[in-house]
Amino acid sequence: MGKGDRTIPKYKGCMGKAGQVLRDVLNTYGISQNKLAIAMGVRSSVVYRWFNELIDPTVNTLVKMVVALKLLDIDAAREFVQRYLGEILEDEGEGEVDRSTNTE
Repeated sequence: MGKGDRTIPKYKGCMGKAGQVLRDVLNTYGISQNKLAIAMGVRSSVVYRWFNELIDPTVNTLVKMVVALKLLDIDAAREFVQRYLGEILEDEGEGEVDRSTNTE
């Protein structure tokens, strides 16, 4: 790596994590897969595949998922975001760029 190169840290468990977090949040807040599918405007089979970690949602889909959860239950949406993305903000030191040697 040359001077000024930056790397994005790998966060533990990001791939497949959406399904696990989604399953936990839907179960905790009593939201059915079908109800989420209707709120998102997608087939329930797609939600089933996320829920069972068969596929991962895209970034755009994650945004739609949070918006739909917010309509169904604001606390469910908050918990999903916190549990799915929260560790990125909470990990102290990871992902920070040493700016003392950065010449840009």
